[in-house]
Amino acid sequence: MKIAIAEEGGSVSQHFGRTQAYLFVEIEEGKIISKELIPNPGAISHTPGQLPAFVAQNHANWIVAGGMGPMAVNLFRQNNIEVVLGIQGTTDSVIQKIIDGTLEGGESLCSHAHLSPSEHEHGHKHIHE
Repeated sequence: MKIAIAEEGGSVSQHFGRTQAYLFVEIEEGKIISKELIPNPGAISHTPGQLPAFVAQNHANWIVAGGMGPMAVNLFRQNNIEVVLGIQGTTDSVIQKIIDGTLEGGESLCSHAHLSPSEHEHGHKHIHE
C-alpha cells in the first residue's frame, strides 16, 4: 500500500491543496518500505484534477489530509484513490496508526468542505494493510 499524506511542517495539513508537500509512504507487512517528501506542484495555484493525477502518478492508492472539498474528494475517487479526512497530528503518529490499523477518518477539517446532507458520507474510514 502506498499512502500520500498532505504534510505541513511534519504534521498533517488541514487542506490537501494548499499543503507544502506530500509525504509518500509505502507500507508492506507492517513495515515502512519507503518515505519520500515531494513538494506540492499546485501549492500556489492548481486546476481541478491536477493533484489527484499527481498523487496517482506517484502510485499512491490513499490520500490522508485534514480536509478537502467535495469536488476534490470525487476527483480522487475517480482516480481510484481512497480519501481519509479529518486527520490531525504528526505524520509519524499517523503512519504508526496506519501500521497499527487504528487510523480513523472523520469530518473534513477544511472550512469550505461543508457537504449537503445528501452528499455527506456518514461514519468513518479506517486504513487497513
